[in-house]
Amino acid sequence: MSRRAAAREGAARPEPEDAAEALRRGVALYNAGRFWQAHEALEVVWRQSVPPERPLWQGLIQAAAAMLHRERGNRHGLDAQGRAAIEKLRVPAPGDFPVETARFVQDLAACVEAGGPVPPMKLTTGAARSRSRRTTKDA
Repeated sequence: MSRRAAAREGAARPEPEDAAEALRRGVALYNAGRFWQAHEALEVVWRQSVPPERPLWQGLIQAAAAMLHRERGNRHGLDAQGRAAIEKLRVPAPGDFPVETARFVQDLAACVEAGGPVPPMKLTTGAARSRSRRTTKDA
């Protein structure tokens, strides 16, 4: 089996951590300015998520990508990824969504559109503890 085929089958890329740990790690990495690593950690959560949360996870991943483009001076990447993230994150999150999105999307828009500061990503109180059970397809 080729490496590409093995990766598609999941044999070459096992999930290194559960969704709750990936979430905590992703938020911490994002807030530390390690946007690529945050993007990768949040993808673990996104891959295990289901609607209506799935587009929100994608928006948070795109926000991390936008901040990486900003850091690298790529205005087009910042605009494209930032606007895609804003569009997804403007949809109200379910009450138990573990990341605060209402304020985040406002601050993200100010960052993308007016060059404001990088918005912090914040976990909601206690929400990350049991995410792996509630966001997975197997739940």
